[in-house]
Amino acid sequence: MKHRLFDDRTRQLAHREWTESERRVVWRGLSGRMAIAIEPLLGVLFMTFLTLGIIYRSQHVPAEHDLIKISWIFAVGAVAFLGYFIAVLVAPFIAYMQTFKPIYKIDGFVRYRSPDERSSEEGHGYVATLFEDRTVACEWEYFGKRTLDDATIPAMIEFSVFAGIHRIDGENTGLLPDNLPPLAIGIAPRKGPHPED
Repeated sequence: MKHRLFDDRTRQLAHREWTESERRVVWRGLSGRMAIAIEPLLGVLFMTFLTLGIIYRSQHVPAEHDLIKISWIFAVGAVAFLGYFIAVLVAPFIAYMQTFKPIYKIDGFVRYRSPDERSSEEGHGYVATLFEDRTVACEWEYFGKRTLDDATIPAMIEFSVFAGIHRIDGENTGLLPDNLPPLAIGIAPRKGPHPED
């Protein structure tokens, strides 16, 4: 979800820290991505080894001096694998770092609204947390499967600015599952509510 923080009063709301079990769920997601990132990391190491090996041989074996001309191909490969490695890890790492920021609590309203002209192509509307006076505390673009209808409901809400609404009236929204298996193995076929449903 992309978010917009509308009101500085959000930072003065009652809040709590992430529980160890909540942080563990996000950590398991990150550890699963780390397991996937082993492949591009090995690619970086292998391509770097080839690049340095070619440069070394071209400088120390006179008959193979022309080899240095192809070393850039493997160097480009190393950079490409490094980009892949970073792309795999950046989002879950940012998500994990966000677990050290507060989860806010507010007795206000949840507002759903349909997409507008600023919505991205994948966006199907917006979900917002409202103060008691119905001004917007924070809003997130919704990327679920269905388009949202306009509605505003009173609720006790727990939310984090980066992730979205965790609980409404004490009920888990599915944004953060109650549990995640080690390395997040098997979450694709996981049954139950998903945040995009």
